[in-house]
Amino acid sequence: MVDSQSRQPSIAQALLPILTLIGLLFLSVRLYGADSSYGANQIALIIAAAIAIIVGLVNGQTWKELEKGVVDGISLALGAMLILLMVGALIGAWILAGTVPTMIYYGLQILSPEYFYVASTVICAIVSISIGSSWTTAGTIGVSLIVIAESLGLSSAITAGAIISGAYFGDKMSPLSDTTNLAPAVTGTDLFVHIRHMIWTTLPSLIIAMVIFTVIGLRQQPSEAAVGLEEALKLLDENFTISLWSLVPLLAVFVMAFKKVPAVATILIGALLGGVFAVILQGELIKNFVDNDKLSTAMTYFAGVWSSLFSGFTIETGSEDFDKLLSRGGMSSMLNTIWLIICAMTFGAAMEKTGLLQKLVHSIIGMAKSTGSLVASVLLTCIGMNLIASDQYIAIVLPGRMYRAEFKRRGLDARNLSRTLEDAGTITSPLIPWNTCGAYMAGTLGVATGAYWIYCFFNLINPFISFLYGLFNFKITKMDDAKA
Repeated sequence: MVDSQSRQPSIAQALLPILTLIGLLFLSVRLYGADSSYGANQIALIIAAAIAIIVGLVNGQTWKELEKGVVDGISLALGAMLILLMVGALIGAWILAGTVPTMIYYGLQILSPEYFYVASTVICAIVSISIGSSWTTAGTIGVSLIVIAESLGLSSAITAGAIISGAYFGDKMSPLSDTTNLAPAVTGTDLFVHIRHMIWTTLPSLIIAMVIFTVIGLRQQPSEAAVGLEEALKLLDENFTISLWSLVPLLAVFVMAFKKVPAVATILIGALLGGVFAVILQGELIKNFVDNDKLSTAMTYFAGVWSSLFSGFTIETGSEDFDKLLSRGGMSSMLNTIWLIICAMTFGAAMEKTGLLQKLVHSIIGMAKSTGSLVASVLLTCIGMNLIASDQYIAIVLPGRMYRAEFKRRGLDARNLSRTLEDAGTITSPLIPWNTCGAYMAGTLGVATGAYWIYCFFNLINPFISFLYGLFNFKITKMDDAKA
């Protein structure tokens, strides 16, 4: 935020870093394609942040206050970065423990290719609404569904879209979700009033998404599976001890998430439990994984679990495609994603500290005349915050604060604002590669954001339906009606 002694930025100054970022990201994709997120996008974000900081210096701010603003902004994402590291460790440990292979083993036999996408959406929606976390859902069930899809010769990008659609529906509608509690808290709405009001835009969006996934599944001819079904089942059975006991770490994570145990602690405990069950159930697998005859059995087990936590699990069965499917995880696999988040938060913090973010938002508010345009302004602001600030919490809190008085002035109940904040702030965050949510989903599922976002039908449809409700003044509650 700009202090009173600094000049207020102009709209041209506010647009300069944005246009620079857009141009650099376009060049990044043009030059490096799918590899742009492995460094090129990070440089684009840093250069755009540097321009924002230069604008701040020109307007009279000091380097010291700008630097502090950037550091404080990065610190907001430390929780997300810790979770990412824990998820990397969890994936590696759960493959070693047989947790993921067991889910794949039974999933391959139960899930029909024709209805796989819609089934993935429903499964993730149920899990996410139960535990209130799209991240935990993607990091556990989602990882297994991706591997199952690849085993069946189905599209991993469409599967990722189905996983994210279901996970974000559940996250959005669950009273256990942090964003579902945050939106009504910012606007002054009762939690369950907020959830009931969201049903009108959220449920139709999910139904439409499910219809689309069903049609795609029925029309799509699965490519010849890289690993045939029978071969996959045989390789799983030969290399892992397939046991329902290996699902105990999964159950423990769900229970802890339901009990609202902090996410970092939940996932770390889940990873460590995976290590324990790996030692109990997968002794021979650990020996093959470590491949060091000089170590005692105890040290071999210890080394195997330790390696799975920091560098992930790898396997060599003679089937290159099968090995690729299950060689995943480890904290080190998340380092590029964390690099992207740090650069994105640097840009967002620079834009906010220099007042450029607020200038853009106030300009948008000034153009909103009707109820429809006001709702559209909130939707666009939330999407803009996800693009610029790279964090869904900022995309809910900042617009919530800035539009609250305007909704009240126009006689519109706060539940309309809280619903709109979630219809765009929560929902669009995983569609942006440098947003913490987009980076997390890409890093966890192993599918680039640029590949899956077009298939996140629920996330794409929901803001559009919200806009239509505002445009036609449908299910927009007035303050007088709310009191009646």
